Amino acid sequence: MIGDIPRRITARRGCSLSYRGKTLLSTIDPITQAERLVDAVSKLNRTLYFCVSPLFGYGLEKLLDSISADSAVLCVETDEELARLAEEALTPLLNATDRLCFTRSADPVHLCALVRSCWGSRRFRRIAMLRLSGGWQFDVKTYDALAEVLRREIAADWGNAITLAKLGRRYISNTLRNLPLLAGAEGIEKLNFGTRPILVLGAGPSLDGVLDGLEAKFPARRPFIIVAVDTALGSLKARGIKPDLVVALESQHWNLRDFIGLGDWELPLAMDLSALPATGGLKGGKPYIFFTPWAPLRLFDRLEATGLLPEKIPPLGSVGLSTVFLSLRLGSGPVIIAGIDFSFTVDLFHARSSPSHREKLRLQSRLRPLISGAAAFRKGAGRGLSKSGGTVLTDISLKNYRDLFEREFAPQGGRLRDIAGSGLKLGVETLSLENALGLLETGGGGGAQNSITEPGEKTEAGEGQKPPLPDARPLLPARPLLTARALSAFILKEQEALEELRAMLTGEKVPEAGQTEAQFGERLETLLDECDYLWAHFPDCAGTEGRRPGIEDLSFLKRVRVEIDPFLKLWNLARKNLDTPTRSWS
Repeated sequence: MIGDIPRRITARRGCSLSYRGKTLLSTIDPITQAERLVDAVSKLNRTLYFCVSPLFGYGLEKLLDSISADSAVLCVETDEELARLAEEALTPLLNATDRLCFTRSADPVHLCALVRSCWGSRRFRRIAMLRLSGGWQFDVKTYDALAEVLRREIAADWGNAITLAKLGRRYISNTLRNLPLLAGAEGIEKLNFGTRPILVLGAGPSLDGVLDGLEAKFPARRPFIIVAVDTALGSLKARGIKPDLVVALESQHWNLRDFIGLGDWELPLAMDLSALPATGGLKGGKPYIFFTPWAPLRLFDRLEATGLLPEKIPPLGSVGLSTVFLSLRLGSGPVIIAGIDFSFTVDLFHARSSPSHREKLRLQSRLRPLISGAAAFRKGAGRGLSKSGGTVLTDISLKNYRDLFEREFAPQGGRLRDIAGSGLKLGVETLSLENALGLLETGGGGGAQNSITEPGEKTEAGEGQKPPLPDARPLLPARPLLTARALSAFILKEQEALEELRAMLTGEKVPEAGQTEAQFGERLETLLDECDYLWAHFPDCAGTEGRRPGIEDLSFLKRVRVEIDPFLKLWNLARKNLDTPTRSWS
């Protein structure tokens, strides 16, 4: 049909365009019309102007001239016919400036990656949507969805920068203090659940009903693996349900409340390298260590190059999400999740017997009742649709985690399922509790095989475990055991670099004979870059993706100097504890 082919219409200035029964530009003066739209747009610093269906690019040149140098324009056209036309029209402008980019992709992942590759991370603070033609009407939902994805991506980037500024120093301090745990310890890749079903337990309010069902149906032996977040331990202990693996991420001291009251339980622990060091003292032997890259530090590159860095998992921001990720990687059987709610009630933020619930019971009084409406009316709180079709209380932060969960895990298809309850919909198949327990009992066909328990070792079920099936290979690559000698040699090199940097900053080390001031400065620059963990958490550096002020910035150098001595002490402590690291931090 002739309406399916773009047809140019000569106007007073420029051309109009007729396509699919619509006139997409003014038939009188489309250039002036576009420039008026540009004039009406707010011009703020560090803005990404999201121009949908740019067609001939009318108004873009004026926009580029009027916006700040730290802003840019991203043009998107999802219609193939209009995309060919726009790409041809925009080519001269695209070649003339690096502040303009064009794509015909409607893939959110590709779009976010394109923005990063063109302009880097944390370049922009906001998105401004711009419609300079009527072409956006052909794909309204897609354009709106892409704009929302970009907004979320920018917000997440800056949220990560704020977290790095607030907690970055604690993360790196914990990492250095936890390094001795790597000597002779097993990496997370050593775990192998084979084909057994895996039940992942979060600590949300809906966990209570699931635990009641587990307690009734599996009073003794159970033919599946339980992987729990650390916050759920109190709830599990209260019902005598011992998990096969506990996952801990938290870097701050309140994480310790999760392990209070466990008594004689000895639990395998999967622990992030930057988690609170005292967590490594949990009874059950050395923890399985994994690593979440919370910042692009050269220290991590050196650890990886020397084979000392544990298995990496993506930074998901939540122990629940990280636990699901690990469970999917460490086995090939079905994974069922429960208690990952991203919601709360007027009386519960976590399941019964969790630390927050015990604290609420302890503080209960006439003036502080268990049921309080304050949570429902706090800033950012609102209602969301639950898995069971009702409404639940949630907030902006929890919704963001839910959205991240769906983006990360929805592509898993039928392997990942959720038990129905009061939490938000997660974008995966939902099972009733009865069906979920039935699948856990029979799913995977693994019986009692492929446990993380050593062959012949007694479990809570009271029965020795069989050896893994011959074809049940780990889904993560095996790594050799790390020796104390290798770690000690690495730590010594790091100490030498810090001591040299300190000497240069204090004036103890000056240019040697034959060394120019420029060469001395280059060495100082190199050391500052190599020891980036000293300054990555500085507020002026946290949002720069590893960039820092130059050596002419005296304030920056003074702040770096202050950081050196505490980190030298941490490196010394790490070397001292290489022989007996597990209990030394408590």
